[in-house]
Amino acid sequence: MIILLLGLPGAGKGTQAKRIADYLRIPHISTGDLFRKAAQERTELGLQAREYMEKGELVPDGVTIGLAVKRLARADCEKGFLLDGFPRNVIQAEALDQYLASRFMRIDRVIDVAVDETLLLERLTGRRVCSGCGVSYHTIHQPPKNADCCDLCEARLIHREDDQESTVLERLRINKDLTDSLAGYYKAAEILRTVDGSQEIGAVSNEILECLDIRSDGK
Repeated sequence: MIILLLGLPGAGKGTQAKRIADYLRIPHISTGDLFRKAAQERTELGLQAREYMEKGELVPDGVTIGLAVKRLARADCEKGFLLDGFPRNVIQAEALDQYLASRFMRIDRVIDVAVDETLLLERLTGRRVCSGCGVSYHTIHQPPKNADCCDLCEARLIHREDDQESTVLERLRINKDLTDSLAGYYKAAEILRTVDGSQEIGAVSNEILECLDIRSDGK
């Protein structure tokens, strides 16, 4: 089975991708992991990707597609895989379809993990990070014992610039435009399903499995 998960930052897409891939025993392929691994291995595409990431720029479609196709060509993907973060736009989606068609494969289901913007803001802006050991907390969902200090090393907790409301809102706006375009593309192909990502983690996983016509064990 070939599955693609869509979702805005803070929707829990990465968490669900890992849970579903583990449940189905198929590879979980994350664009971020691909970029990091390729950069560590110092492949040509990996070095190109790292150059853009270090500048804070988006990795070009050609580089992203090249890395993804190289990963999908591995033997462990022959019986299916779950994509998380790729494709990012319609150009990449069309390239993926062409690659899969060349191997007589196709995407079985695209799942959009939908969460209201108010809740996304709460999830993303509430994060606090320890300035000492790097452990993450959340002001609502995982608060420290002391609002200003890390439970482990007692170093000061910081509110990173990436987690400030103005930055988060801009990131959500950009990603929403891309996600909406992809959702439209896959809706036209009649393989898109939407799940409520505001639920408890296990409930979201079960709803995804229902969309895949798979009976869950309730975990």
